[in-house]
Amino acid sequence: MCLLTILKIETLKIEILLTTEKLPDKALLECAKKMLVACGKLSQAEAEDLGTAGRCRKIDSDGSTRRFWRLTGGDGPFCLLAAPAGTSPVELAESRSAWFIGRHLFKKGAPVPELYGWDESSGVLLFEDLGDTRLQDIVVQKREPQAPPGAAALACYRSVLEHLAAMQYQGAVDFDQSWCWDSARYDTQLMVEKESGYFLRAFWQDLLGKEYDEGVVEELQEIARQAGEAPADFFLHRDFQSRNIMVQEGTVRFIDFQGGRLGPLGYDLASLLIDPYCSLPLSVQDELVAFYLKAIDRYLTIDAVDFKKQYTLLALQRNLQIVGAFSFLYKVRQKPFFMDFIRPSLVSLSHRLGEPLFQDYPLIRTMVNRGIKELVPA
Repeated sequence: MCLLTILKIETLKIEILLTTEKLPDKALLECAKKMLVACGKLSQAEAEDLGTAGRCRKIDSDGSTRRFWRLTGGDGPFCLLAAPAGTSPVELAESRSAWFIGRHLFKKGAPVPELYGWDESSGVLLFEDLGDTRLQDIVVQKREPQAPPGAAALACYRSVLEHLAAMQYQGAVDFDQSWCWDSARYDTQLMVEKESGYFLRAFWQDLLGKEYDEGVVEELQEIARQAGEAPADFFLHRDFQSRNIMVQEGTVRFIDFQGGRLGPLGYDLASLLIDPYCSLPLSVQDELVAFYLKAIDRYLTIDAVDFKKQYTLLALQRNLQIVGAFSFLYKVRQKPFFMDFIRPSLVSLSHRLGEPLFQDYPLIRTMVNRGIKELVPA
């Protein structure tokens, strides 16, 4: 056998191996086939073709441990298959939340993907494929760093805010808290444990390798107490940022809502506007807050002064969470993508702490500024 033939055979073997590794295992694929046939999305014959690489392609996720595959039919991509990494109670509970919360939001008219099926035993979830274009892509396209977003991006933001206001108000109607897998409500305890506590553990201790003064904990607890005074009876997405907002044929759509629960209005707004993936200038953030106030006014009357105070407190909480999450994903999950966004998030946090509302919290201000100086780029 000639060398060229041997090389071709070995190359084919490698391609087959890589293709097999990118396909879901047989049990997951069979589960998906049955659900797609049952919901009428595919015929039995069409479903059988999903076992080929051309019909089922693995796609990357961001920070999630869940696995995703794009399913393609005769007319092109039509569905995403999501499956947890395992079948632990926590992983299955998260999948259950995605199913029930997603169907609830869809019925309420929120721009979320249609869900086609869910298997309780494996956690397999099938939902509408919304393509690959994210709000982040629209914002950063042909844009200089720190420059205002272009007209198309601003139009997207306004559309997002209109839909956000509707989802926050209407999504809370008939919302069943038993659907929530993590916690049923955003409250002070969650802020301390999973936001300021996350910042202290994942960033300060694990990433920088330093110990913190207990006085910092007391400052953060007091800030969380004040943030917890905001009314928290609205639907809260809790990861409402530009990579979780798809843009399909000019229409915005929301994904990754499985962490939904009841919470305050200002948190998701802050998540969107201080999002380090887009780094909106402060003037644009202020403009969009004003636009949001007009959008939410269609559903309820709120005091703008009180809301802006609540927003500032909640934006700080979200900023702490972002730094903690990115530090964890970089350090523990070994995802270098997130390292580039830690420093901008810290700078944003430092600017927020410079506002008059936080003048009585010198320890956390000092810690954040020191963190900016000591963070070594990867």
